[in-house]
Amino acid sequence: MSDIQQTAINALRFLAVDAVEKAKSGHPGAPLGDAPITYLLFHKYMRHNPKNAKWANRDRFVLSNGHASAMLYSVLHLTGYNVTIDDLKGFRQWESRTPGHPEYGDTDGVEVTTGPLGQGFAMGIGMAAAEKHLAAVYNQPDCELVDHYTYILCGDGDLMEGISHEAASLAGTLGLGKAIVLYDDNLISLDGPTELSFTEDVLKRFDAYHWHTQIVEDGNDLNAISEAIEAAKAIKDKPSFIAVRTVIGYGSPRAGTNKVHGEAMGPEDTKKTKETLGWPVDKSFWVPEDAAKHWLEAVERGADNEAEWNDLFAKYEKAHPELAAQFRRTVFDQKLADGWEKSLPVFEAGGKPIATRNAGQQVMNAFEKVVPEIFGGAADLTASTKTILKDSPNFHIDPTGRNVFFGVREFGMCAMVNGMAVHGGVIPYGSTFFNFVDYAKPAVRIAAIMKSHSIFVFTHDSIALGEDGPTHQPIEQLMMLRAIPNLIDLRPADANETAAAWKVALETKAPSFMALSRQDLPVLDAVKLNVLANFAKGAYIVEKGGDAPKLLIVATGAELWPALEAAQKLNSEGTATRVISMPSWRLFEQQSEAYKASIFPDHLPKLAVEAGAPLGWWKWVGRHGDVIGLERFGASAPGKTVLEKLGFGADSVYARAKKLLERYEKETAAPKKGAPEPVGTR
Repeated sequence: MSDIQQTAINALRFLAVDAVEKAKSGHPGAPLGDAPITYLLFHKYMRHNPKNAKWANRDRFVLSNGHASAMLYSVLHLTGYNVTIDDLKGFRQWESRTPGHPEYGDTDGVEVTTGPLGQGFAMGIGMAAAEKHLAAVYNQPDCELVDHYTYILCGDGDLMEGISHEAASLAGTLGLGKAIVLYDDNLISLDGPTELSFTEDVLKRFDAYHWHTQIVEDGNDLNAISEAIEAAKAIKDKPSFIAVRTVIGYGSPRAGTNKVHGEAMGPEDTKKTKETLGWPVDKSFWVPEDAAKHWLEAVERGADNEAEWNDLFAKYEKAHPELAAQFRRTVFDQKLADGWEKSLPVFEAGGKPIATRNAGQQVMNAFEKVVPEIFGGAADLTASTKTILKDSPNFHIDPTGRNVFFGVREFGMCAMVNGMAVHGGVIPYGSTFFNFVDYAKPAVRIAAIMKSHSIFVFTHDSIALGEDGPTHQPIEQLMMLRAIPNLIDLRPADANETAAAWKVALETKAPSFMALSRQDLPVLDAVKLNVLANFAKGAYIVEKGGDAPKLLIVATGAELWPALEAAQKLNSEGTATRVISMPSWRLFEQQSEAYKASIFPDHLPKLAVEAGAPLGWWKWVGRHGDVIGLERFGASAPGKTVLEKLGFGADSVYARAKKLLERYEKETAAPKKGAPEPVGTR
């Protein structure tokens, strides 16, 4: 290691240490141990342009052990990204651009939100899958337009989490040769030595996953690490795993112990660490001039890399104009093709009933050719969730294909979808039964934090799936996901609303999920109700109930149909009843106050009908309203029987509506003269 390399690495170490020390919060141990790896990646191996963090063909870096964020922010500063010394000084402070864990969109150069261990690993695998697909679609014999690596730095905690097993297994199956994982093998976990809980042979594990594996015995040996990275890059048909034996808290009095993992070292230990590594003890946030120049070589190199690629793209545009135009639209502009929505089918009202999962299949295959960026699959459930693209090859056989067989890996699948989404160039989706979102919820949450264009398709959305019983019947999942900020909920009531749901999901650059039915449902009149436009408002009137309705019933998904049937009976009896389809709370919340008031007027008693947990519905029905929901788990029986027994048949809705109306009239009756005002009328 040359003197300038040592100085540059120590500059990285101590910017991170000083940031943690100033914040009196953070993780100094990993930066001290991992700085040599990070130096080699950012200074030597990665093709990246610090002055354009979104250059399409850049190598991606994922810090899966996101608690080492101070190191990431420091290397971004040193290599010329828009991260200043003041940003480092604001580490973990209110409204700073350097939050406690890396957050996508907050900090220039941060590729993905990490912190929940294992998810960064899986998102990196998703990025590598997107790269492989785009390379297969766009690269030509005369031009490799897409050619970049995904480097993932992870720790033992990432590898303990089950999601890393899911993603690593699939990565080996898919042969993702552009994924290179560097494992910070420091033998220490937060509780103490890893031998307390983690004694497996990690290299054998990755060998079994069909990875190329190596070990570097000394994390400060730049030559050995370089040789391992070079060897990894030479392997084209397997992902690579490099275990690097590091020392957590290298150079500090607590080096090699868990005491240096997750808290500031304090002034005395910081001073001793600087002394040990030959760094001025009286300087903080200091970078020697020669080290600063050395690090900033990345700026000129990155500009040259991008300029060279831009020249390549200009030649590509001349040689392959149609592919280049598609690449420009999907990768640069991230826009759907003009007029794509004309491909959406319109289902005939009064036609043959169809499950919304089956309608979804028809919708996807209708727009497949005009939305070539759609890319995804299911967790071993394509036949059940109906998410296969029939005219596309399978990605694991032909990487131009857009059907990804994720296997029974819900968490890994959804995290990979997030990685694909932030990679760009594809609009990814993942699908499973709605109840199994429990396995994947942390990844859905990360999608919402990142505001990534991730699409999740969940089918078998209620107790109506029937015979499989409570273990497969979602009760609380819909409300759980509605509680996540930024996440768009889409629960269509019929085939035409399903087409509208896909329109929203594709056009809105935000994460969304669909909850689709197993059972067949009637079809709404798409033209009369203007479903495509009204669905996007989140709630709309499907049965007006005359000019002066006395009662309002609101329902989502399949429950709209018993609500309409009950309303028909009420209307025939002279009780004017309005029915609202409310497929999306999130979209409805985005509407004007005037529109919201027109859908839920204050003066009407309101009954909500949804085959799930009722928590949350009171916001819409108010204190004079009522909710038909589920306060229990479902049951194993034919779906229609389960719905009837648990109160979701039309007769049950009718009976609850009658009771609600009677109660409302009593509660709001004018008090007799001289009588005390009844409680609840204010």
